[in-house]
Parts: sequence; C-alpha cells; structure tokens
Amino acid sequence: MKAMTMTQKIIAKHCGMDYVEQGTLVMANLDMILANDITAPLAIDEFEKAGFDKVFDKEKIALVMDHFVPCKDIKSALQVQKTKNFATKIGIKHFYDVGKSGIEHAFLPEQGIVKAGDMIIGADSHTCTYGAIGAFASGVGSTDFAVAMRTGKSWFKVPKCIKFELCGKPKHGICGKDIILYIIGMIGVEGARYCSMEFVGSGIKYLDMADRFTIANMAVEAGAKNGIFEVDEVTKKYLDEHCSQKYEVFTADSDAEYVESYTINLENIDYQVAFPHLPENIKPKEEWGNLPISQVVIGSCTNGRYEDMLAAAEVMKGRKVADGVKCIIIPATMDTYLKCVQNGLAEIFINSGAIISTPTCGPCLGGHMGILAEGERCVSTTNRNFVGRMGHITSEIYLASPRVAAASSILGRLAVPEEI
Repeated sequence: MKAMTMTQKIIAKHCGMDYVEQGTLVMANLDMILANDITAPLAIDEFEKAGFDKVFDKEKIALVMDHFVPCKDIKSALQVQKTKNFATKIGIKHFYDVGKSGIEHAFLPEQGIVKAGDMIIGADSHTCTYGAIGAFASGVGSTDFAVAMRTGKSWFKVPKCIKFELCGKPKHGICGKDIILYIIGMIGVEGARYCSMEFVGSGIKYLDMADRFTIANMAVEAGAKNGIFEVDEVTKKYLDEHCSQKYEVFTADSDAEYVESYTINLENIDYQVAFPHLPENIKPKEEWGNLPISQVVIGSCTNGRYEDMLAAAEVMKGRKVADGVKCIIIPATMDTYLKCVQNGLAEIFINSGAIISTPTCGPCLGGHMGILAEGERCVSTTNRNFVGRMGHITSEIYLASPRVAAASSILGRLAVPEEI
C-alpha cells in the first residue's frame, strides 16, 4: 500500500478506502458538523429550500451561538431565534446558547464533542482548530453545511501536505501564537494554499494543548485546508480528561509524500507581532517603534483559553491599564470564565482597569463589544487583521500573544512584558 500522511489516512478511513491520492476528489462520511449564529441561518434556508425535513444524525450536528452574543440588536436576535427554532423542531442535541456555551472552537473540544481521528466540517473558517487533537477539520460554506446536515457526507479534494518539524524548546513566555505567526510570516498567507499543515517533531512535547489549538486555528491564515498535530501523551491526557468517546490515532507513514518540509527550531522564536493588514506582515521588535494604541483585546477562538487568561494575568497583576487604553478580556467559554473567577484572575483584570466580557467572538470580526473608531489601533490576540476587520476602515489591528497584548495595555503602546 502507498504511504500516506495523517490527513490522507483520516480521509481514506472516512471514505471506506485503503488509499486516497493527493489531489483527487472524494466523498467522505462525517463525524461532526457545526455552525454558528451567523452561518447556521443561511444553511437552514438552503436546507429548507432543498425540501429537507430531517438530518442524518441529531447527535452529530452542533449549533453554537457565539458571534454576536449576547445578541447585540434585533437582527442578531432573529438569527439566534431562527437557529434555536430549527434545532428544537429537528431535535438537534448539540444546540448551545448564552450561559451554557462559549466560542465554538474552544467549547467543542472542552466538552469532548470532537475527538482524535474525526472527520469534521464547520461553516466557519477556523474549524481547522480541531486538528490540534489529531482530527481532520476544515471550514466549508453554508450550502455545503446544509447538504451535510441531511446526508452526513461532504466532498473534498485530498490536500497535498506540508510538514513542519518542530524541534527545540520555546523560550520563557513564547507561546503557540508566536510560533504560528512566525510560520505565517515565513511562508506567507498563501504559502499553504489548500494544503494540509502537519506538525510533528520533538519540540511538540513542549507545547500544551492551548498552544496547539492556537497553531491549528491559524493554519487557515496561511491558506491551508487544515492543520493537524501528531497525537502524543499530551493529546491523550487532554482527551482522557475531556472526552468519554473512543478515539482513533492516525500517524503519517515515514515515507509519506510532502510538497514542502520545514524544520523550525522553537528556541529561535521571539515575540511575534503581525502589523496591519495581513497576518504575514511580521515585524521584529526593533521595528515596532513607540507605537501608541487605543485598545487591547485578549480572547477569541485563537487565544481565549484559560492558559491565555493566566498568561495575561501574570503580566497585569498589580499593574494598571494605561490611561486612554480600553482593555477587553473575553474568556472563550463559561468554564474558562468560572476558572478566572475562582482562581483570582478576574480580580486581577478588574483591579487593573480591564473589563471582562462573557464568551463571544465580539470584536474579532467587528461584531460588538469593542468596535474601533477612525484611526484607532488595537493589539489583539485574535487571528485576522484585515482592513476594517474590527471597525472603521482606517483603524489598525496588531496580532499578538496574550503576554504581548497584556504588556501593551499597561504601557499604552506596543510592548513586550520585559519592558514593564
């Protein structure tokens, strides 16, 4: 049998085939499909327009209300209402709303709804996040999602693969966000177009699950179809703690085919910041200058996990947010929010002059809870910094890690923790 990558093996298994060739079109069975309060209503319209009245499996669909929640206006409230009514009518098990939920890509792994070896699609581009646990996960459009709700299948072109061999141990304070920004800066926003980014190597053992989720989350910012990590003891421990379902581990063959291979020494990576208006626009610290800022956002499906909250709190403890700076902290799930309260992080944030939001995508996509005005600059732990992404078209977004974002909030300019 021909050699295959991790992604090829997962796809082949879900096609009922022994081997799938890179670049060929296949139809695969799905383990979980998901949508949110923006994309689900569009899919529901297409589902009903096609005359469908039932879904392939009521337990394999997740509808998570997270983008404009709590609902910011009548339109967003109608979006949630429409999705909720559909979920109730069809009998979908995994419907989640305010107070019992979180940002979908942090919430679903936390609840054990997705697992290693799964074939997952979502009507959201950052569905690739679940590659951190060794699943194939990729974003699709709402029409594809509508068809998948009925059939439990979706078509794919089997992606070519790029291997990223990570070695060495990251320096203190360097996290998954710095690593993936470094990689995107190296290969560009189209450097992995419709490829699978497979992360392997001895350096992975130094990355916790939060780091891995962040890296997989931003694979799409390099144009990738999916990002995926080898399953190791760290992954298994996470799955054992969060998931009661059996899972399957797939490993790449030693002679699997890769279109590119990169070896990255994590010891050589410093704090990374993506300047406007692309995630590839990475500039070293010596080029940052004395850049004043208006706002800091710490949260999102990229960096809203408890480890991210803890990193920010360590920097902000006993310090004050600079005058003229708004600092918005957004835990990604209610469980993370509760841990922040129980472990004193919420007190640190409030005493510093920051505010804490309930879980929401909020300002990441210019939704609410932190829209930027003309000319404002924001240091954000989110994943995109396109023109007008967070508000006014003249505003600017600087993508960074929670530690850099926290330090910037204290000093009122783009900064690293060691400057405090």
